[in-house]
Amino acid sequence: MTRLNLGPIGLTLDVRADGGHLDDAVMLEKLGYSAIWIAGGQLKTLDPLRDVIRATETIPVGSAIIPARVHGPGDVVELRRDVEATDPGRLITGLGGVHGERPLRTMNDYLDTLDAADPPVPADARMLSALGPRMMELSRDRASGAIALLVTPEFTAQARQTLGDEAALVVMEYVVLESDPARARDAAREPIGFLTQVGGYPQNLRRMGFSDEDIAETSDHLLDNVVAWGDADAVAARLKRHLDAGADQVVLSVQPATPDAVPHEQWRTLAGALIG
Repeated sequence: MTRLNLGPIGLTLDVRADGGHLDDAVMLEKLGYSAIWIAGGQLKTLDPLRDVIRATETIPVGSAIIPARVHGPGDVVELRRDVEATDPGRLITGLGGVHGERPLRTMNDYLDTLDAADPPVPADARMLSALGPRMMELSRDRASGAIALLVTPEFTAQARQTLGDEAALVVMEYVVLESDPARARDAAREPIGFLTQVGGYPQNLRRMGFSDEDIAETSDHLLDNVVAWGDADAVAARLKRHLDAGADQVVLSVQPATPDAVPHEQWRTLAGALIG
């Protein structure tokens, strides 16, 4: 399988009820970001993926991730069929959300159905959310690569070793464009604190060396190691560590200083610093 050709810097986009995210998508494409990603928690239906693709021209659009417990294989097959008919090659089908008993078997069964569909959703068009080594191996063997969130550059290097040279690796990174340590950590603490109690994230944080206290309290130590914060140069240096460790693309989840604000200015600043 040929390794996906992913540009270095993607960005997550929040879906807005007023449809303003479609204008935001156009802006991100013009700023030169490599891809737009939509988080799985916002995908109660798969329409936002179709809508963002149709609002833009050429930028790839990814799901991070389509939760398998919410959307069955038939939904994914229909989505890909629709998008390929009008915008071939632009959808990155990120899949995951199989926490619980026997997640590997559940994901294998899901992928079997995608393989058998008419038309299929082929391995080179899909990526898997992966943190543990066995899911990382499945991402290598049955998809075009892995999507990882809440990880350190050291994890990225280990993931690259597991994936080998052919599979792609996308790292999702929370970003706070703020140089004051207290304000930066405060901006990231709530979303990171939520994730530390969900699915496989606590277990993976322990594998990376964080203590139960770090996880329970969303400690400064944890935040400083899994969040890119500081001025644009500091953020760029952090992202470079992931890219140097083997990530094909780092996807920025920019946390605004004001809750619920859309970080247009931060997107522009980071584009100027990160995109040549």
